[in-house]
Amino acid sequence: MKILQLCNKPPYPPVDGGTLAMHRITEGLLSASHEVKVLTVATDKHPLQTQLIDDKYQQQTQIESVYIDLKVKALDAGVALLCGDSYNVKRYESRAMEQRIVELLEAESYDIVQIESIFLTPYLPAIRNHSQARIVLRAHNVEHQIWRQNALQLPLSMKRWYMKKLALALRMYELEHINEFDAIACISPLDADYFKANGCRRPMVVVPFAIDPQPEVPQSDIEQGSIYHLGAMDWTPNVDSVRWFLDKVWPQVESSIPNAKLYLAGRSMPSDLMERCSSRVVVEGQIPDAHAYMRSKQINLVPLLSGSGIRVKILEAMAMGQCVIATTIGANGIDCTDGEDILIADTPSQMVQQLQRCFADPSLPRHIGANGRQLVQQQYANGVLTQRLLQLYERIIPTPMQ
Repeated sequence: MKILQLCNKPPYPPVDGGTLAMHRITEGLLSASHEVKVLTVATDKHPLQTQLIDDKYQQQTQIESVYIDLKVKALDAGVALLCGDSYNVKRYESRAMEQRIVELLEAESYDIVQIESIFLTPYLPAIRNHSQARIVLRAHNVEHQIWRQNALQLPLSMKRWYMKKLALALRMYELEHINEFDAIACISPLDADYFKANGCRRPMVVVPFAIDPQPEVPQSDIEQGSIYHLGAMDWTPNVDSVRWFLDKVWPQVESSIPNAKLYLAGRSMPSDLMERCSSRVVVEGQIPDAHAYMRSKQINLVPLLSGSGIRVKILEAMAMGQCVIATTIGANGIDCTDGEDILIADTPSQMVQQLQRCFADPSLPRHIGANGRQLVQQQYANGVLTQRLLQLYERIIPTPMQ
């Protein structure tokens, strides 16, 4: 099977949840002996760093990029608002990107064109006009929900009003175009339920984030009493959640759990958070080796207040046998059970209580971590999820005439 994978940002090297999700799909398809060509959008925020690309990956995927300027332009944003268009999507419209897609489709015959995210939907007409390939949307999130939740976190202001308008326009766009694809691969059951409830009639499958097996971390290698949050801090929900935890939760933890120490890390760490460093709060920027950093810590913290899709760092922490404490939104899309393979806390008092339980009974985080590791091994292995996606492909590709 020949697959053209269109990405809204470079999937390699994988540097965040979105890029990892795309990269694991590519890896799975290649491992299953299918051909994958990768064409990606490159931006100022997410350039294609060819010097960091593995030679084997480059050879297999022939990855290439088209630059699109995604910087917000006031005039374009205002016109989109007046016309009721989704400015989130319109920023991705590029004549150069469309031309390169057409060139690839005219040069090769593909069975599947997989579009990573709703933001690349404007290229559907060009694909239809130049290829018989079936088009699959990989829906990483219900995108408008993130924008709406972000807006609701803001105080009453023009910015909040505008963010809500953006979310509404994006919602209308998502629902208007969702049936133009031949199939949808959602990253979480909740996202799939949303699309079905709102009129999606296309074949659909849930393909969560795939995780590589990880060796269990010996207790002797873990800093006891360490609580950590690791995530890209150029993503608004992460920033909002960390500020909420520091303001609403950490003062109670600091006063009630003497040996607790908090670690915060991630690229683009805001200056106001860097200034929160103290003897018991360590704030860092981008970590050179994220897995090594995670393996050295005891409790993974995901206090998200907004977001859709699935949180990669939770699955990675589970794969290492770590105890995860998350909000319901943070654990969205993961088939986990509070008190068995994860600890859920949605309010400051609940978050404090869960942390107090872990420090009072050291066997609890070990028990939660062991069960989480088993969950990942059974349900989130790349081979299992790749087969699920391939079954969807096979459902929509026409059977050759006998």
